[in-house]
Amino acid sequence: MSSIATPAATPSFRAGDRDRDMTADLLGQALAQGYLDMAEYESRLQTVYDARTTPDLRRLTSDLPVAELRRNDPRRMAARRAAARRGVHVHLAGYLAMVVIVLTVWLAVGLTAGSWYFWPVWPILGAGVGVLAHALPIKHAFPACPGARRLASVHSR
Repeated sequence: MSSIATPAATPSFRAGDRDRDMTADLLGQALAQGYLDMAEYESRLQTVYDARTTPDLRRLTSDLPVAELRRNDPRRMAARRAAARRGVHVHLAGYLAMVVIVLTVWLAVGLTAGSWYFWPVWPILGAGVGVLAHALPIKHAFPACPGARRLASVHSR
């Protein structure tokens, strides 16, 4: 038995405000990313707010690459970028805590045993490479969405 719903098998539920808002947002993304021109966007947007059932809403986005639109959503990308930066900050905090600990141990050994060889340089350098390897790709992992500025200008009208 197939679990994929066909359009004929999909029930016609009444569309709620949340459904309309999600469809309008998706159309805004399509406009921002160049899949729709302004006239077509405005026409579809008017139809969104006139729609009564969820199949009416699905018809408005059936010719759009929905997965691509969602993947390139500037808000979603900003959330992922913020989460990645938080990960780097946590890694950096752990690194700095380790630096404080090894320097404290080095100082305690130096004061008690008189051994002043600066061995903490090795764990500091080794772990520092890990922090850099974590932090540097973050900037390149999240390219800016090509239509982000256009989306902002559309929503500010």
